[in-house]
Amino acid sequence: MDFDLSRKIPIGIQSFEDLRRKNFLYVDKTLYAFKLANLGKVYFLSRPRRFGKSLFLSTLKAYFLGQKELFKGLYIEKAEEKRAEIEKTEAWIEYPVLYMDFNVGRYDEPHSLKSHLNIVLSQFEEIYGAREPEEEPAQRFAGIVQRAYEKTGKQVVILVDEYDKPLLQTMGVNEELNEHYRNTLKAFYSVIKTCDQYIRFAFLTGVTKFSKISIFSDLNNLKDISLSEMYAGICGITQSELEANFQPEIQVLADRQQLDYPQAVAALKQWYDGYLFHPAGEGMYNPYSLLNAFVKKEIKSYWFSTGTPTFLVNFLKEAHYYIPDLNENVELDEAGLQTYRAVPEDTLPILFQAGYLTIKGYNKFSKLYRLGFPNDEVRYGFLHNLIPAYTSIRADRTGVSVWQFYEQIEKGDVEGFMEKMKGIISGIPYDTVTEKDIALREQNYQTAVYLVFALMNQFVHTEVHCATGRADCVVEMKDKIYLFEFKVAANGSAEDAIKQIQEKGYADKYAGSGKKVIAIGSSFDEVKRTIKDWKTEQL
Repeated sequence: MDFDLSRKIPIGIQSFEDLRRKNFLYVDKTLYAFKLANLGKVYFLSRPRRFGKSLFLSTLKAYFLGQKELFKGLYIEKAEEKRAEIEKTEAWIEYPVLYMDFNVGRYDEPHSLKSHLNIVLSQFEEIYGAREPEEEPAQRFAGIVQRAYEKTGKQVVILVDEYDKPLLQTMGVNEELNEHYRNTLKAFYSVIKTCDQYIRFAFLTGVTKFSKISIFSDLNNLKDISLSEMYAGICGITQSELEANFQPEIQVLADRQQLDYPQAVAALKQWYDGYLFHPAGEGMYNPYSLLNAFVKKEIKSYWFSTGTPTFLVNFLKEAHYYIPDLNENVELDEAGLQTYRAVPEDTLPILFQAGYLTIKGYNKFSKLYRLGFPNDEVRYGFLHNLIPAYTSIRADRTGVSVWQFYEQIEKGDVEGFMEKMKGIISGIPYDTVTEKDIALREQNYQTAVYLVFALMNQFVHTEVHCATGRADCVVEMKDKIYLFEFKVAANGSAEDAIKQIQEKGYADKYAGSGKKVIAIGSSFDEVKRTIKDWKTEQL
């Protein structure tokens, strides 16, 4: 047998009961479940997709159903017994649990959400009964909660997984339907407040927290723990959890990739670590990607298999957002991180909430969070998905095209490299930028260039500055260094770009490297929307 049944990796396992009964590996998160259950009442948690929210919700379900046998050897086993002793109550109390999962189904038709709610509510009504006057989902939900309490004599536990799935599926696709869904869900979730006396605990998860017609505006008892230091490690895997629970898997991966153990740990960290949900919290690994890397014994992109939502790309373009700023040059306050309005000008919060950006620093004086890509998987995956929006490169050709760029520059074929760059720039789609707005045209040009060089960094060290005082792009090879300066023709020629590299001494820092330094200046014709010319000079 070439596999170990005692080391089963739980990819796709979202049921805590299934995971425990079938002896899958489990990183103990029951401390968080115990804290939540006993320190508060109504919670909301935002985390990126595939980050373990469903499994954690299932853990809470098992706890509130009193399934003691599933928690053997875990933190909560002894903690629950001690709680009962201190509070002089029964341990492992079984509560009526209303579990709702919005991951199921599609929500692209006006009736889709109501149909889903009808199915869920009908299942609860089979257990707790129904009343004839109750027609709308909110009315039926309220009736179920009250009757569950009356029938069992115990307060109700409400668990909602991916509450925002109907909103995310219709956002940027059907705004009228999106608005209808908001109003439906707003009324539905208001039951959690109006039926407060019948509720023991409520926990809602999702990717985003919307603010426009706030779904939770009536829930003033809702505690958002998304940015709480106490719960920063609730989903995902910390460095210590990784090395404590997966040493055999790391070693197998290292052997397969011809790395030593520390190199394998470093590679995993570079690709999958880096998510921060509080400035003082620990960095978190994406559990989905990490577990896939162990199963497939290969470090590559797994989280991006479904791609970036189209509306996000469209929003970034429509807002003329300067893409290079996403690399640790974005700042938001706490309110900005936690809320989101479905408009192009407000794209950054959802990029954070969805896991494309994470906390990179915090200024206590300004109370501003600095954001950036968490790791290489997200950085390259996200930029890969942006390329077709800013260049003529097709989505299915991005990887090949970027590799060809690298091959040309690696062998010193500057002419071939620039001709290829000219080809993709010529295909930049027309947008709403006016003919007179040269600055935004230059920005689109710079973005296309930035994306190519940033993606090349997978294969060779590149610096993409797009700032004054330094060359626009630096590509550092084993034996040579390329300094690129790009200009819009209205602001200068290729000759001017070379002159700028020389006069500002961009090459000075590489003088002692022993490498050949090559300056490449280029100009962009904003009328014809293509590279006008370029000039190369060895410094």
